[in-house]
Amino acid sequence: MSPFAQHGFSVRLEWGLAAIERLGPDADCIVVVDVMSFSTCVSIAVDRGAIVHPYPWKDESAQRYAEARGAEVASGRQRFARGWSLSPQSMLAAHQGLRLVLPSPNGSACAYRAKALGKAVYCAGLRNLRATAAACAPHARVLVVPCGERWPGDAGLRPSLEDHVAAGGIVSALGRADASPEACAAALAYEGLGAQRARVLAACGSAVELRERGFVDDVALCLQEDASRIACRLEGDRFVAEPQPQG
Repeated sequence: MSPFAQHGFSVRLEWGLAAIERLGPDADCIVVVDVMSFSTCVSIAVDRGAIVHPYPWKDESAQRYAEARGAEVASGRQRFARGWSLSPQSMLAAHQGLRLVLPSPNGSACAYRAKALGKAVYCAGLRNLRATAAACAPHARVLVVPCGERWPGDAGLRPSLEDHVAAGGIVSALGRADASPEACAAALAYEGLGAQRARVLAACGSAVELRERGFVDDVALCLQEDASRIACRLEGDRFVAEPQPQG
């Protein structure tokens, strides 16, 4: 057993695609966290009755993948282009019956890889944090995966503050005493920020990048905490709504 497997803890946390591949097989439930912006896009779209297919590659194969599923393809974030994109603002127009392939090299790639493991897979951001934790609660071994971003020039994984904090929020909401040290540290980051979370995250690198590219409204949407009561669960190759249990 690898010393990095976090074996023996019921809640584990590790970064990116490597976490899916190395820790995923020993989990019962995997939570993909990509706040800016895949997870936020999925949550907004699913809230409105849409179905979202994760896909890792932004190339011609995405169009073929979508056509085989009777779906449309979202583009990269384009400020002035109409239609669907990785801009959460574009997802406000999503509607019942929409089927959408949403390519991204971070959250979408992690979700696409996780589906092959046959586990329960959820997509979570700040806006459906507690709903996702409630959906994960019945599972014995939960792996929370902050996806991070890519350094310019694809120079590898850039751990992102917003994903670390949101992942910690899920760990905190699960409230288990036997979370791994990695998971506990993220939970403490979430809890320690307290009422300052939105202010601090609005100044982090990912948020600054979006604002500099003209996506001020996207930052606000990504930082809405618990705006949704719906967990987004991967059923087959698509994310659909799983309402929060009542009672």
